Amino acid sequence: MLLDFDKLGGLKIVLIGLTALVCLFLILPIAFIAALSFGSSQWLIFPPPSWTLKWYHDLFADPRWLYSAWTSLKIASIVTVLSVVIGFLAALGLNRRDFYGRDALRALFLTPMILPVVVLAVSLYALFLKLGLAGTTFAFVIAHLLIALPFSIISIGNALDGFDRSIEDAAILCGASPWEARLRVTVPAVSHGIFAAAVFSFLASWDEVVLAIFMASPTLQTLPVKIWATLRQDLTPVIAAASTLLIAFTILLMVLAALFRKGRSK
Repeated sequence: MLLDFDKLGGLKIVLIGLTALVCLFLILPIAFIAALSFGSSQWLIFPPPSWTLKWYHDLFADPRWLYSAWTSLKIASIVTVLSVVIGFLAALGLNRRDFYGRDALRALFLTPMILPVVVLAVSLYALFLKLGLAGTTFAFVIAHLLIALPFSIISIGNALDGFDRSIEDAAILCGASPWEARLRVTVPAVSHGIFAAAVFSFLASWDEVVLAIFMASPTLQTLPVKIWATLRQDLTPVIAAASTLLIAFTILLMVLAALFRKGRSK
């Protein structure tokens, strides 16, 4: 059957147009938030009557916002380290060993990705409340680790699937211990997967709000929880400024991840 290239060209234009509309639909709310953060009005009014940096000044001058940002950064950093280490060990075991129940164990590790977050949040809150750990950094780390770990296992597992294990075996034959070979040969070879796991784990914790609301206390709040709590009380443009910085930091990490992947592919 002959293909009608004119129709295919028209279809391509339609698809490009639809893609552009979808991208515009996703980007416009972010652009509006960024614009509101520079508006001079004390309310979230668009378009802003004039432009100012007052709300960013108020944001950085308020120790409560800075403490929330530091709390998010601290928890996300701890979660990233634990997620990468545990994810590497889990991916290594699932990739290298064929044992009974391996598929069930893999599914168990990935359950937080398909389980509704609010169900997980309520369950963890009830558990930590019973243990007397509600509202602690430990509770935050464990809760965020559960949702970050699947990203590490998937990213590192995919990298291990493409790794030639004979290189590791050659290092062992040359006198290296099994774990020395894994650390000095396997880890550098799958560093792209480890880096991706670190980025996704950090973002999973940095941007998470549902679990954080249940884990938070009056004295311990992450930045998304602080934004949510302030939004319920007052529609100040400081919220827009905090949200803009949160989005900008997330985009920066994604750009760094893309540049790292591009550098690895050369």
